[in-house]
Amino acid sequence: MRAIVIGSTKHFLFAAFYGAVGIGLALIITAVWMLNARPNLSLWHTTHLTSEYHQQSGLTNFNQYLQLEDKLFAEVEQQIYRQYQPEIASPINRYERNSLSDPGVWQQNWNRSFEWTNPQAEFGLLLLHGMSDSPYMLSHIAQHYEHQAHVLGLRLPGHGTIPSGLTDISWPDLAGAVSLAVAHLSAQLPNKPIYVVGFSTGAALALNHELENISLDKPTSFDGIIMLSPAIGLAPIAAGAYWQAQLGKLLGQDKLYWNSIQTEYDPFKYQSFAVNAGDVVYQLTQRNQTLLASLTAQQFNAIPAILTFQSVVDDTVSSLAVVDLLYQRLPAKKDHQLVLFDVNRTRSNNQLLFQDPLASFAPFWLPELLPYRLSLVENDPQHDNQVQVRELTDKSKTDDVLALNLTWPKDVYSLSHVALNFPIEDTLYGPLLDDNPEKIQIGRAIYQGERGIFSISGNDMLRQKWNPFYPYMLSRIDEFTLGHQSETP
Repeated sequence: MRAIVIGSTKHFLFAAFYGAVGIGLALIITAVWMLNARPNLSLWHTTHLTSEYHQQSGLTNFNQYLQLEDKLFAEVEQQIYRQYQPEIASPINRYERNSLSDPGVWQQNWNRSFEWTNPQAEFGLLLLHGMSDSPYMLSHIAQHYEHQAHVLGLRLPGHGTIPSGLTDISWPDLAGAVSLAVAHLSAQLPNKPIYVVGFSTGAALALNHELENISLDKPTSFDGIIMLSPAIGLAPIAAGAYWQAQLGKLLGQDKLYWNSIQTEYDPFKYQSFAVNAGDVVYQLTQRNQTLLASLTAQQFNAIPAILTFQSVVDDTVSSLAVVDLLYQRLPAKKDHQLVLFDVNRTRSNNQLLFQDPLASFAPFWLPELLPYRLSLVENDPQHDNQVQVRELTDKSKTDDVLALNLTWPKDVYSLSHVALNFPIEDTLYGPLLDDNPEKIQIGRAIYQGERGIFSISGNDMLRQKWNPFYPYMLSRIDEFTLGHQSETP
């Protein structure tokens, strides 16, 4: 009897094992088939540029970085713009000269690093864009401070050229470029404060730069860090990016190197997204969490003051991680501030929500006094679309509310990961009609019809791309930089 039980168990385990292997292979074959059913790769997906910066490039200063960038863009001109000969011209392909999406039709090519010197500069300002973006993402902040600051907008490696640039970069490559830019800005402005504004991955890089310094007991570089939609934590599925790329390498399937393959209609942002790019952000966030976990109480106090702006709903990074993995760990001694943008809580919107996005934050806000300033931008309950700011740092105060002369736009139910950087006046992502017919205006490109026939997805068209509360955000940045300048000896 015992032999029968043992034999049956063995057969069952073998069957279960081979069944699991079979199911796994079936899933892989199905996934590969679905991925290869996507659009074909284009020249800008398969060309690899040789003049891109890597940490091993041996550069010692930022001027060398700019010289290498000149060679890089000359390479793009030669290998992409001159080589690409479409059978049918597209009016919205950024890699066709004089199309509506050609970066060259803009007065300034915002894909490039830029530096605006200012002999009367009160402080230095470093701008770090996000993954797959370009310096255009922070161009409005640059323009706001150009008469007050020495501004340096860094083009991160792999960006501003062709999407394939993101297939072979690493987070140390990005961090190395940031270090060159920081050293250059500090040398240009001795004894003056330096601030950094980082969007998404750029925010993670700004934080990483300081955490690396602090962990080695080196002086910090920034007098304040301003973060927009920061990449503090990602969904667990991000960890799978590495294995998708490895599977593509094993099977020789180039399309597996890409999470999305899309029409490149945006002059300053890649629409196609390389698998490696997601893995780079994941590895960077993991490195930051490792560094935070290793800091002593004294080292935590060395972190410069941080001002963060975050939508409570964000499909790219984790909004909750900003609170859970960063702000709840910061000491109360610093002037750390967090501004959260709530969803538009009109009566009809509330009835359509799957769940209240603020509910998951509640456990972190139970203490009477938070170790940071928390401001919630929300609907005024008395005036529906009107907006107010509620201060939640001290829970014992229930009437600490500031009414804003701002409203939720009609039919907008929330902000998004990409919306925070742009005012309504932005001519690329804003909704207002621009007088220049020679440039694409993505903010107005909403088409109605049957789904599944456009290469531009409905998700992209409908995603909120500008910030109706941009004036308030800018006022908080002004207040933050001014306050810390007055503290500088």
